[in-house]
Amino acid sequence: MHRTDLSSWQHRHDFAENNILGEKRTFWVFLLTLVTMIAEILAGTFYGSMALLADGWHMGTHAAAFLITLFAYRYARKHADNPVFSFGTGKVSVLGGFSSAIALGIVALIMLVESTHRLFSPAQIHFNEAILVAVIGLIVNVVCAFLLHDADHPHGHTHSHHHHLEHGHEHEDHNLRAAYFHVLADALTSVLAIIALVLGKYLGLNWLDSVMGIVGALIISRWAFGLIKQTSPILLDNSIDPHYQQRMIDTLEAADDNQVCDLHIWKVSADHYAAVISLVTQHPKPAQEYKQLLTEFDKISHLTIEVNQCREPH
Repeated sequence: MHRTDLSSWQHRHDFAENNILGEKRTFWVFLLTLVTMIAEILAGTFYGSMALLADGWHMGTHAAAFLITLFAYRYARKHADNPVFSFGTGKVSVLGGFSSAIALGIVALIMLVESTHRLFSPAQIHFNEAILVAVIGLIVNVVCAFLLHDADHPHGHTHSHHHHLEHGHEHEDHNLRAAYFHVLADALTSVLAIIALVLGKYLGLNWLDSVMGIVGALIISRWAFGLIKQTSPILLDNSIDPHYQQRMIDTLEAADDNQVCDLHIWKVSADHYAAVISLVTQHPKPAQEYKQLLTEFDKISHLTIEVNQCREPH
């Protein structure tokens, strides 16, 4: 039995983007959020302020979302070379983003229910304390937003197909985007609260507090839904754009007498596609020649081609 070096024919499956900067920034945002949450809960308990308590527990939901983000980063990195995952851990960050989007939607739903309840059953508002809480929350979230805003650029790209970088592809980090949306949601809540509380304190428009809560809940729901729409097709192996797919078929069939009899294209991470293509031809050539025909289709990172010979009838 002969022994051959198979390395030139083997594929790598490390499609995860190693966003070290995003992970570090998320960790600092998590710590900042956690410290603020504890301080507000303790102060609310000590001073008997429901506004402080409510905002403290609200920040707790975002701290939990940041934990999901951090777990996804570390799990993807730890299991990057684990053969249990057929195409690597490229979808872990997408799953983290999807999970955080669900959490964001739950926060929006709670805000909507609570704001609607207060609109019809107004509660006494301690304006000075509530404004102070909202300002503190806004400052914390502005700092967090700056930390996460410029971290959406994965570093340490490990995949061997460098043509993705050469063609200027933008890498999407849904995991970090979900964390960023949580920060924006909290900041938006604080801004709307400050506007409503100031108008309520000086103009007596107390009902604005509840209305702003409903507006904020609707905006956050839209963000959550948008993130779910981005991540769920990837998790469900949605195919590539039909026009892109047809161009690949036309390119293969334009050469010789090739006919594409089966084709599957799906995402194996936020930015990488895999493809399995079956060809029928009367004059089969080495698979590498068919792959060479598709070099311009740089979205495909993992390509498998099956060549079937069609014999002429006697």
